[in-house]
Amino acid sequence: MTSKRADMTTAGLNLIAQALTIYDEELKLVVSNVPFQQMFDLPAALVAPGTTFAETIRYLAERGEYGDIKDIDVFISERITQARAFEPHYMERTRSNGRQISVEGSPLPMGGWVAVYTDITDIKAQEALLRSRSDALSEELLSRAEELSATNRELAATNTALAETKRQLTRSEAQMRLTTEMMPAHIAHVDRDGIYTFSNRRLSGVLPGRPSDIRGLHMRDALGEGAYDRIKPHLQKAYLGEKPVFEFTDKDSARRLRVAFTPDGHGGVYILSMDVTEEKQPRVAQQQTSRRDLAAQMTSGLAHDFSNLLTIIMGLQGRLSGLSGLPEGAQDLIDSTLAAAHRGGDLLDRIGDMTAARPYRAHAVNLQNWLRGLETLARSSLPDGIVLKVTGDGPDHPQLLDAGMLQDALLNMILNARYACGEAGTIKLTMTLVAQTWLDFTVRDTGPGFSDAALERALEPFFTTKGRDGSGLGLPMVYDMAKLAGGDLKLTNTELGASVTLRIPLRAAPQFTEGLVLLVEDAPDLRRDFRDMLTGMGHAVLEASGVEDAVSLLADVKDIELVLSDLNLGEEKTGIDIARAAQDAGVSVILMTSLPRDAPLNIQSRTIAPVLQKPFGAARLADLIAPVAVA
Repeated sequence: MTSKRADMTTAGLNLIAQALTIYDEELKLVVSNVPFQQMFDLPAALVAPGTTFAETIRYLAERGEYGDIKDIDVFISERITQARAFEPHYMERTRSNGRQISVEGSPLPMGGWVAVYTDITDIKAQEALLRSRSDALSEELLSRAEELSATNRELAATNTALAETKRQLTRSEAQMRLTTEMMPAHIAHVDRDGIYTFSNRRLSGVLPGRPSDIRGLHMRDALGEGAYDRIKPHLQKAYLGEKPVFEFTDKDSARRLRVAFTPDGHGGVYILSMDVTEEKQPRVAQQQTSRRDLAAQMTSGLAHDFSNLLTIIMGLQGRLSGLSGLPEGAQDLIDSTLAAAHRGGDLLDRIGDMTAARPYRAHAVNLQNWLRGLETLARSSLPDGIVLKVTGDGPDHPQLLDAGMLQDALLNMILNARYACGEAGTIKLTMTLVAQTWLDFTVRDTGPGFSDAALERALEPFFTTKGRDGSGLGLPMVYDMAKLAGGDLKLTNTELGASVTLRIPLRAAPQFTEGLVLLVEDAPDLRRDFRDMLTGMGHAVLEASGVEDAVSLLADVKDIELVLSDLNLGEEKTGIDIARAAQDAGVSVILMTSLPRDAPLNIQSRTIAPVLQKPFGAARLADLIAPVAVA
């Protein structure tokens, strides 16, 4: 029965006018139809299941399908690299025989891709005719109409066969629907009125809290008023024939989405929505690092000169203080000058802390224990009239974060709240889990709240409402920390006072204490050093020097609990390929690299797994792989 269904499906695909191919994750042909073989005049051996993508490309290249190629091997290698990083695309090209085709491809969630090839030569001829023969338009259109009429008659002859094929393909269509429902993106279609006519039921996957069954619903009802208002201008462009691609943050779920609209040519629009929240987090952190580097360059020279001036002033005041016979009140002036100079020195230290290269060093932290320690530390700095209330609704599992930097930021927020309350009041620190994506730390006080100027400028360096008692660097440093972590800082007023919310990404630490580690490093000396670190922590170690060996071991050895892999392994594939294979197998991953933090591969890797920046020692490694041992 299964063979019969396969034959029927194949017969249906062969009746489709377009050429179609499906390749798997190993770049081997899974299925193709007869129009594909006919369109490119391929021998039977090249349309048999299992034929490699490279074999087909070589055959076509040697026949001149892609024009004059100087080095066919290099050309094939480039095409294979593109295929392994396959992305949705649509393109049109002219073949060596003069025929014009369109190529539309889409990746499959389990690896590989499906591609559809359409001969658009006649369509292009019509377009050229309309552009260049306007003076004889009527006569030519009549002729073209006759040709199209004949074509339509031929198509009509196939309608009966296609109707039967439709029944045969029902099962295949159900399988394809299941495939789209498994994709980590929302694929949908809306008509000219904004009503969903198709959905792969993944809307709730990219926008938590939304319904899954949205066919027949208007976009406003399915997405909510806020999200719909954000996408509406882009949707209008799509209705006018444009293909907008944009990003927006959903207020309700705090998710960052990338959306692509594609007109269907009949008044409707196809929609592809992907969750890019984790992709955006390291990008924001890198932008903040770049800003800090620029600030460091601008202030380092000034700070150096100012420090020298303060040193001279303090020295002169010291010598002046040692003179005898000073008039009354002179010593008070000297002491005030020295105090001001010391305050200037403290300010330089704060500037140095803000602009120096302070990497965000995440390690595994038990948030509940850590929050209790923070509460103890904060209470000791508050007067008796201030009540501190700390509540935490966070994950029980250890999270990856820079505990020291986060502690400094929250203490700064609490001390600001103390200043606002004066001698009496209430400060509330709340830890909240948001949409399984973010951790929010909110500090609220019962003070007078932020002024309009403070709400607008509080994150600017040196802006302060404390007069001589403030440096204007507290909240900017908290904001700096938030951005380095890939999060944000928000200031608002409530009915009772001010509210400051520090948001950082939720990053679960690997659930791993002792067990088998797969170590992947192409440099033997480094591999030996890392092996010694791991065995010194009590872990058994399995070694590999490249991607293929590592992926094979992941498939064959079921006891691997953690992968520690270099990012750049000196070959076409990278540690990212290993990380994805490990995650598919349910194995925790840590990547390591000596690439600069602003290198594209480094930035991309941080969206997938924790990254150790080389060089590092055993203590830094233990921070990430021994979460149970930390507070």
